[in-house]
Amino acid sequence: MEGISTTQANLAYQQSQSQVPSMPGKDASYAQMKKVAQDFEAFFLAQAFEPMFASIEPAEPFGGGPGQDIWRSMQTQEYGKAIAQQGGIGLADHVLEQMIRMQEVD
Repeated sequence: MEGISTTQANLAYQQSQSQVPSMPGKDASYAQMKKVAQDFEAFFLAQAFEPMFASIEPAEPFGGGPGQDIWRSMQTQEYGKAIAQQGGIGLADHVLEQMIRMQEVD
């Protein structure tokens, strides 16, 4: 049973690492930069939510089990995406502003 949990944890970690948005190139459009900034804010929010949900024990009969940690990780990622899409906390705006400034510099 522990081997399954370790494998699942490793898979979840690898997926979370691949979801970190990368910086767009110098020729990126405004829409591409806005998407990256929003993705960054969603990732940031998901990471901030992780400790908030870590201490919540799932209620029986629907919670618990080996998939609980993976499901909770996916849930916090979706919360982050939803909040960022609705305007977020303003982080995406500041990130977008800095990306535009970086494109202006030769």
